[in-house]
Amino acid sequence: MTLAATRRNVVIVMLVLSGALAVVAAGALAVGGVHVALSDVWKSLAGIGPRTDATVIVREIRLPRIVLAALVGAALAVAGTALQALLRNPLADPYVLGISSGAALGDIAALWIGGRVAAASPLAAFVGALATMTWVYLLGRRRGRLASSALLLAGVITASFLSAVILFVLTMLSTRDVRGAAFWLMGDLSVVTGVQLKLLAPAIVVGTAALYAFSKDLNVLLLGEEEAAHLGVSVTRVHTVVYILASLLTGLAVSVSGAIGYLGLLVPHLGRMLVGNDHRTLLPTAALGGALILVISDTLARTVISPSELPVGAVTAVAGAPVFIYLLRRTAG
Repeated sequence: MTLAATRRNVVIVMLVLSGALAVVAAGALAVGGVHVALSDVWKSLAGIGPRTDATVIVREIRLPRIVLAALVGAALAVAGTALQALLRNPLADPYVLGISSGAALGDIAALWIGGRVAAASPLAAFVGALATMTWVYLLGRRRGRLASSALLLAGVITASFLSAVILFVLTMLSTRDVRGAAFWLMGDLSVVTGVQLKLLAPAIVVGTAALYAFSKDLNVLLLGEEEAAHLGVSVTRVHTVVYILASLLTGLAVSVSGAIGYLGLLVPHLGRMLVGNDHRTLLPTAALGGALILVISDTLARTVISPSELPVGAVTAVAGAPVFIYLLRRTAG
């Protein structure tokens, strides 16, 4: 059973998922290598009492990481939802289009050329994602229009080529840098600064809001390009703007978190099972659902083998692969 896309239902879905996200975030602030009581979590967030070790752990270590996980999860899920509607392909994903590979190559190239410079790596990753997005976009255009099949094929080929280049560059790095780069390639939310969050948060919020403005057009595009054009949708403009916005959201996310798979692929499917295909409810559902799932995944990644931690991308892959197989069989049946 799915919900109709009324304003009331949109509000209900967002309130329920927001409440779930708040509860999960509170739990994530409390658990880890050092357990913090919920009362101390509240005092730390409210600034009550003297500065303690719990205050440092909650406000300076765990809170920025949880905020980053929520932002990255929302960005990847929204981008995946938009791309699946745009290409009318349930297997479309930001990573299939090669954008994550471009970001990964940019980050690793920064290590190879300039050494381990913390501020340079996210910038290089974003530049790599932006360059890959532009390249795939140009390859995907046919006679002035964005061709879905050509775009997917260009993304797959570009991703394969960039993966080979990444392996080549990894052989040029020191053992220490190879270890760090490999961890980042599987997803890493452990390194985040206040400056990154201040830049990332408004960019992702604005990008998500801009994609939501095209929710009705995405609904019409599900009928087919010719039908959408007959109904007054500027297919070329919608294709171009939505693809660029989705790609930029992915580039921003990957530039600070590394390659985290399955969110952009699976969250839209889970959202459709809950609220249906109407993007007026599906996009906000995907944003909050992606944030919720990645916060849970990152919490597991840093607690399962504490005091060590797993790459969050490994957690999403282990959890996501069985769900993907189930959805694939359910769709085929």
